Amino acid sequence: MTKILLVDDSKFLRMATQRALTRAGYQVLSAVDGPAALEAAQKDKPDLILLDMLLPGMTGPDVLKALKNNPATTRIAVVIFTSLSAKNAPRLEQDGAFAFLDKSQLALDRGCEPFLRALADIVRRLGLDVPRGTCAHPATAAF
Repeated sequence: MTKILLVDDSKFLRMATQRALTRAGYQVLSAVDGPAALEAAQKDKPDLILLDMLLPGMTGPDVLKALKNNPATTRIAVVIFTSLSAKNAPRLEQDGAFAFLDKSQLALDRGCEPFLRALADIVRRLGLDVPRGTCAHPATAAF
């Protein structure tokens, strides 16, 4: 089972995303800020980290750099999961991000299917298992 660490300081978005990922069949851990993300990544060794850029205490780019500079976490795939402009994607990929998911382009307010499809594409590119689950009720499973 693919293990994902979700890092987002928005309680609502974190809980909704975690619920959608769990229903889809992923194993999900979460962190609310950068230091907690670094600790969880080192301790739990997720296959993939969904990392928001605007975090309290430590910015997403700083978390990304710390993950990539630590031999214990450098091989974990980091997917930037943010509503910031995609114009930052090339720089973040240069810093070690595997992919960039723009929350505003995923229509999260209309359900989780676009997000789960985009994530499944990334998971496949990483050679990881994509679970067969989907949103429980796509029409009502909005974020």
